[in-house]
Amino acid sequence: MQRDFITVNLEEGMPIVDVALRRMSGELASARAHRVIVVKFIHGYGSSGTGGRLRVAIQRELERLKVKGAIKSWIPGEKWEIFNFEVIRFLDSCEVLRMDKDLGRHNNGISMVLLR
Repeated sequence: MQRDFITVNLEEGMPIVDVALRRMSGELASARAHRVIVVKFIHGYGSSGTGGRLRVAIQRELERLKVKGAIKSWIPGEKWEIFNFEVIRFLDSCEVLRMDKDLGRHNNGISMVLLR
């Protein structure tokens, strides 16, 4: 069964960075296998208020995957708003995203990933 859009909570259980990165990798592989178009990763913003280790590591890895060509694109939550040209690309690829509750909320605790 194909689902266009899934949400994965990487901060659940408060994992260390390495565990969260391995889980993200596995979730991306599973999403590809199930022909998912977009994955929303919840990684939190960090208790310090300046961006936690998990958020930084997840977003660094997403950028590496984008450069490598393993994912089509990704957008940090603070840029997940309809006035961003890249967001329009996501919305055109997956219509259901227009109903995403985080769209336009500038949520620093999420990252959106476009797989195809």
